[in-house]
Amino acid sequence: MAGVDRDRLAWLLDAEAARFVAAHPVAGKAFERARGSQLSGVPMNWMTRWPGSYPVVVAAAAGSRLTDVDGHDYVDFCLGDTGAMAGHCPAPTVAAVTAQAASAITAMLPSADAPAVSELLRDRFGLPLWQFTLTATDANRFVLRLAREITGRPKVLVFDHCYHGTVDETAVTVGEHGGVVARPGSLGPQVDPAQTTRVVQFNDLAALERELAHGDVACVLTEPALTNIGIVLPDEGFHAALRALCDEHGTLLVIDETHTICAGPGGYTAAHGLRPDFLTIGKPIAGGIPIGAYGMTADVAAKVLEHDIPRLTDVNGIGGTLAANPVSFAAARATLAEVLTPAAFDRMISLAERFEAETAGAFADTGLGWQTVRLGCRVEYMSPVRDNPGTGTTGGSRPARTGAEASAAFDEELDAYLHLALLNRGVLMTPFHMMALMSPATTEADVDAHTTALRDALGALAS
Repeated sequence: MAGVDRDRLAWLLDAEAARFVAAHPVAGKAFERARGSQLSGVPMNWMTRWPGSYPVVVAAAAGSRLTDVDGHDYVDFCLGDTGAMAGHCPAPTVAAVTAQAASAITAMLPSADAPAVSELLRDRFGLPLWQFTLTATDANRFVLRLAREITGRPKVLVFDHCYHGTVDETAVTVGEHGGVVARPGSLGPQVDPAQTTRVVQFNDLAALERELAHGDVACVLTEPALTNIGIVLPDEGFHAALRALCDEHGTLLVIDETHTICAGPGGYTAAHGLRPDFLTIGKPIAGGIPIGAYGMTADVAAKVLEHDIPRLTDVNGIGGTLAANPVSFAAARATLAEVLTPAAFDRMISLAERFEAETAGAFADTGLGWQTVRLGCRVEYMSPVRDNPGTGTTGGSRPARTGAEASAAFDEELDAYLHLALLNRGVLMTPFHMMALMSPATTEADVDAHTTALRDALGALAS
């Protein structure tokens, strides 16, 4: 980040850390207790990534707001990293879950809401036939099995710095010499990922064509835009070329919309007319109740059924006893039909445009030039890519075009400062990256509260 005094940044980060500890004594005591029974003092390992010496502890959440056990209120732009995209505890979802839980929770049998949810997904995303899981990770995992089965091919292809949950085949990156290696930090891969996966940079069509030409790729699994390394948008014509190359090489195309549903009611797929063979989605569609789903075309469904062995369906690697339970379906029906409506998306996207403009203005006014990138109702700000004038480029800064570029530009210390400074000023952003998501409950005042907090944090840095 141009013009940053690194000594001042380190001093400010220490000051914000001390401010956090002083303001969160109850959470601190809870953390100390948790260390006696929870690994690293948290119930889920990702919770170690929150800013501060320990995570805040939730007392209540409603709409776009969250309250912690120390009595602090936050404008929540994290929204459970998309799991609470419908807002916290939306009334229609709560009512549906309450009623359903009183009558049946799980039975390994269809419920009355199941066809309605399938039809809502069919109409939004355009794929006719659906199956259900508890997470998008499972949806992706099962689709990869099906793709390998019906194509007879062993490998999948993903894009560098993709995110598809905890699917083994996707925890990969492009190695120093261009080969496939496990992503740094990936724990205990079952096999050498080069045996299962091919990986190329997002937006690199030449590399994509080269790797598909091997003829061993069952499917390409991709988000329509990368969302876990900041937002990396597709180049103009990228998706049309991706579809054409998959068709040319007999490779199935799987679109993961779990984060990119932010583009509209039918995600990026509907907003931009994509034509996937499979589509996967998870956490946002049931208002925070666990669910995952995968849809497929009629042609793909026919091939799946050709390979099905009914007497072995309980041991074929696709399942989950609690999947497709009545509570998940009740939550999804209410959330899709009454909360994440087309009208709600129109308003959410409008708020994101306001957030984008105000954030870009804050960076411009302070001369600390991060890039602000928006995808529907999701906004990210991140370190820019700085082109080298000697390479024939403009020599200016721009958003990243690949995951590798976004990763290389990442400023860990500055990211930590901004996350913690905003948290101390009552604004909760997604950990790992500076992501803000609008919900149906988000207001203009919430957006303006972020702007005020960001300007205060940047002003301290620029002083």
